[in-house]
This record gives sequence, C-alpha cells and structure tokens, in this order.
Amino acid sequence: MAGSIYDAVGGEPAFVALAHSWHARCLADPVVSHAFSHGYHPQHSERLAAYWAEALGGPSHYTSTMGDESTVVRMHSGNGEHGDMDERAQLCFALALDDAGIPDDPRLRATLKAYFRWATKAMNAYPKSENDVPAGLSLPRWDWNGPV
Repeated sequence: MAGSIYDAVGGEPAFVALAHSWHARCLADPVVSHAFSHGYHPQHSERLAAYWAEALGGPSHYTSTMGDESTVVRMHSGNGEHGDMDERAQLCFALALDDAGIPDDPRLRATLKAYFRWATKAMNAYPKSENDVPAGLSLPRWDWNGPV
C-alpha cells in the first residue's frame, strides 16, 4: 500500500467508525469495560479517532484542538499493571477492524495491530501515578515501518 496509513484506512470517516466499533466492543467486554466504569468523555470515540488519525499520518486535529500526549498518557496512568485487560483491549481492536469495514489488506491490518499493541504499552508506561508523566510529550507518529 502506498501513501499514509491514514489514507489506506480510509481517512477520518473510517477512523471514526473504528473508534466507535472498538469502544462498543470494550464496553461489552466484562474485563475491558472496567476501564470505562468511572465515566468517559461524551465524544470519546470522535476524540480517539482524531488521535489515531493524527498518529497514523492524518491531520493534527487532535493536538491542535483537543489535547497533548501528556494529557492522554495521564488519563491512562496510575492504574497499576493490567496485562489481561490490555490483551483483551487489543483483541477488541482486532475485531473492530472488521466491524468498521477497514480494508482487509494484510499489511494494513498487521500495521494497525502493531500500532495498537505499541500504543497500549506506551499508555501504561506510568502505572504508579499520573504525576509521574512528564509534561510536553509529543504525540507519537507511525508509518508503515513503525514509530517515526
């Protein structure tokens, strides 16, 4: 596939569909749903779609209007280790690719799954406290070869 991952996925509408599908699967999962049990932003899926889109070659809509990487990492920090939940969230993501109608290209699918696995690990870099997250982190970007 040529071009950006963002383009190969199908642009903003595809990322919105993917975020909605992933979130629905997470809420239906008895383990992953715990991550959302204390509430979430009313536009969670749209914000997540903008974040993923920017990370994977799309416009910088997330960082220009919604937040920065430090804020995102802080939201996911201070919750201890939760490997089982992370694995189940990754399975929800893999299944959501079909739900959202993401192209069934093996390279694209493998890249998206690798990105999500990597991003899940990055979001859990500060399990003890959100206060450990440094200010000024940049939203990491990916291309077909991984982190840029």
